[in-house]
Amino acid sequence: METPRDRRTPPETAPMTGAVSLPMYDWPEIRDATDALWAAIHRQLTVSGIAAPRALDRSDDPEPLWTTPDLILSQTCGFPYANRLAGKVALVGTPAYAVTGAEPGHYFSVLIARKDECPRDLSGLANRRFAFNMAHSQSGFAAPVRLLATGGSQSQPQPLETGAHRASIRAVAQRKADWAAIDVVTWQLARRHEPAAEELVIFATTPQTPALPLITSAGLADRAGTIADAVEKAIAGLEAEVRDAVFLTGLARFTPADYAPLADILPVRQAFPGRAD
Repeated sequence: METPRDRRTPPETAPMTGAVSLPMYDWPEIRDATDALWAAIHRQLTVSGIAAPRALDRSDDPEPLWTTPDLILSQTCGFPYANRLAGKVALVGTPAYAVTGAEPGHYFSVLIARKDECPRDLSGLANRRFAFNMAHSQSGFAAPVRLLATGGSQSQPQPLETGAHRASIRAVAQRKADWAAIDVVTWQLARRHEPAAEELVIFATTPQTPALPLITSAGLADRAGTIADAVEKAIAGLEAEVRDAVFLTGLARFTPADYAPLADILPVRQAFPGRAD
């Protein structure tokens, strides 16, 4: 999951009712498109009688916003949703992305390595160092853990925690690590905007799971459907260049049960025996 590190000061005239953020794919290169997406959602929310700030919150750490009582809309990762947030927030829906090659509302991770040192399969990872964004990332950590453990494979060196998918891509390109698992939407962003991606190639993919969910506060659970309708209408009405920049095609309506499998215990020691807790 991606968490951009930037804050933009809202206009003085912006109504500051509630809290909103769209932090997961908000790279600097597409920030204008993210703002356009939010402006479209904001218009639809207003029509539905739901007041919201005109500007997104771009705090350094978006996670505290996920549990704030006045949250109107944010996007989280499936792993923290399933393990920490389900039952404490209301699920709005799950964006569908054009790049995934998966079922609508689903995604997967691409396993990437340097072109000149690419393993043929998972069995070639035993002595190669893994880079990951954070331990509570579905795409960057949980998905490759399950994939390796299921296949009886390991990556034995101490993994490198980078803090962000983009940093993991750079770490592999710069030979600080040998491979990483990257959210496929982020990978498409990297192919457009990150020069380090040119040095890398995909050698495997993980099974698909529900993609990154949109959430609202538990106090707005009875309006979650209305918020979902607003998001869906906003996506449908986006200009072509904005839709292309953020890769959006629509909104899937999942339930918490669809994310429940992501809360299963992770066999971390099987996949990464050298990882220090």
